[in-house]
Amino acid sequence: MVDSKPQSQSSDRRRKRKYLSDGTSSKRYIEGPGVWVSCIKGKERQTVGELYDIFDSVASDIWPIDHPHLLENKNENEDSRDNSELSIEEQINAEVTAVKRPRSEQRFASCQTNTPCVVFISCRSPVDPVQLVETHIQNVKSTGAARTRYTHRFVPVSGTCYTDLSDIQTLCKSTLKRYLACDNGTAAYTYKIELRMRNHTTLERFAVIQAIAECVPERYKVNLTDPQLFILVEIFKSVCGMSIATNYYTLHKYNVMEVAHDFYPDGNEAGRV
Repeated sequence: MVDSKPQSQSSDRRRKRKYLSDGTSSKRYIEGPGVWVSCIKGKERQTVGELYDIFDSVASDIWPIDHPHLLENKNENEDSRDNSELSIEEQINAEVTAVKRPRSEQRFASCQTNTPCVVFISCRSPVDPVQLVETHIQNVKSTGAARTRYTHRFVPVSGTCYTDLSDIQTLCKSTLKRYLACDNGTAAYTYKIELRMRNHTTLERFAVIQAIAECVPERYKVNLTDPQLFILVEIFKSVCGMSIATNYYTLHKYNVMEVAHDFYPDGNEAGRV
């Protein structure tokens, strides 16, 4: 009789490699565009779950899609009254098929950070991470409902690169080019470079800021108190992410807890979730 145990163990290992230690499905490498998220320590898995729900909801409103799976789900809902006529075995098979079916949008994926309190959700086209985050924060600002229990702050990035100064400059130029596509060459903005470095000791902070500033048109002037543009730069380990925002300060630096707290100044945040 052939021993099937080694084959079973190998299969188990292949399944485990698809998940983090906490069971969260994820991609092996961090790659943008996407959103950095800080959360409560030990609640990274729950944070990813609530972010999927929020991002899917917001993205569906901004970038609606007509996907075959959506039509399938719609037909299933319309025919749900006929489920009672199915046998138990057929109902179980239908449920298993629904569970195995991938997300209809497939627009978001959690990337491994292997760091407490830090989550990265990559976004696929046509999702714009900055618009995604700002729309959610604006919703929180107008309703007071953050819809999260564990999420603290968002940092959207339009692209990522390796933490090499030349690569960072290339990323900066492409990010500026996309954002200033309608610039006629005469507009002059004020700007500020918002740099945050975590778990990184290779590059000096001043060197990164200087390298980015060299990519900004000379007619743009630095304003550290009330800039028109914010160049958001997030360096985490060997990955650099970057984006351009305009409402960074007015939206509390995308800190959803502070935005929700402003809606309930007396400290009563019963409607936060």
